Amino acid sequence: MKRILTDLNIKNKTVLLRADFNVPLDENGNILDDTRIYEELPTIKYILKQNAKLIICSHLGRPKGKYNSKYSMFPVAQHLVRYLSNKIHFAVDVVGPDAMEKAKNLKAGEILILENLRFYEEEENNDYYFAKKLASMADVYVNDAFGTIHRKHASIYRVAKFLPENAMGFLVGKEINTITRAIENPNRPLIAILGGAKVADKIGVVKNLMEKADKVLIGGAMAFTFLKAEGYDVGKSIVDENSIEVAREILEKAKNEGKEIILPVDVAASETFSANAYPKIFNVDDIPENYMGLDIGPKTIKLYKDIIKKGKTFIWNGPMGVFEFVNFIDGTEAIAKAIANAKGFSIVGGGDSVAAIKMLKLENKISHISTGGGASLAILEGGDVPGLDALTDVKEV
Repeated sequence: MKRILTDLNIKNKTVLLRADFNVPLDENGNILDDTRIYEELPTIKYILKQNAKLIICSHLGRPKGKYNSKYSMFPVAQHLVRYLSNKIHFAVDVVGPDAMEKAKNLKAGEILILENLRFYEEEENNDYYFAKKLASMADVYVNDAFGTIHRKHASIYRVAKFLPENAMGFLVGKEINTITRAIENPNRPLIAILGGAKVADKIGVVKNLMEKADKVLIGGAMAFTFLKAEGYDVGKSIVDENSIEVAREILEKAKNEGKEIILPVDVAASETFSANAYPKIFNVDDIPENYMGLDIGPKTIKLYKDIIKKGKTFIWNGPMGVFEFVNFIDGTEAIAKAIANAKGFSIVGGGDSVAAIKMLKLENKISHISTGGGASLAILEGGDVPGLDALTDVKEV
């Protein structure tokens, strides 16, 4: 079992906190959604109450190892002032002279925000010396960056090796416990709803949830790979050709073991991938060769809603169609509302699924909205999670 923040004695120590402040910004650097900052506050406040010095590091966007003012952490540092009365300093580098000097002079109860980790290619390369320098500023390491905990990056994985006094923050602990409990000890029936485009990214998840869930409902573009594996002609619909064989194996295994993987029976399709396209409904055995499926159809919506009504625990990752196009939002909207109105425990993860929930203003009707799409998939898959693997286990007495 990994340690959580309260297992550590951090009084009067310097804590390096890996946070996930990868927030959306507008063209003027204004934060459009501060959920990830707000969710980090319990961990930050607890650390500061221990009379500790707090150094926070995070990434923002994808600057590809080079400085880019568009992705500076400075707006985040400014935004934190809204929530905290503590003195906040900002370093214009991460392991350079400014960060080192300000870390050395940091006083108890103060915060130092480092510049964007990904301005340095060493971060994503899991560089030994970069991690060693980062660790040299602190006594204790806390990982509370759930959104990137599945990455083997310097600030996520290697830093913990230099600071063996380490633990999960409260946000990571909550995410891990919530998702793990839902798949290992759920109120049944457990219904998993998986959508999105890339089958390859979710093969492991489908395999694991097939064993854990009572029913797995497939939607989105990934459904067409499974339909093609079943022998259907899916027209111009997106298909992950490299995953057809493994999709066929999963369906065959499910059939042999009595597991229920449910595919769409009809789709809303169009001749063009366009916001102005008009949907036509086809059964999955009757999709014309010049049409592409962009949403699940009305029969599938009814089928899936009926299944969800009987569920007690729900895990949803990935939209049912191209919900950004208003003409193809029906499937995603219907599933979102069905889960929100169901009597049970619900988890929604993945950027697009969360975006749909927020767009439909259903946040308050979902039990748990995950702050990390890729990370939640890694937990659902049941495989290795580098950021967790790096942390020291609790010593059993």
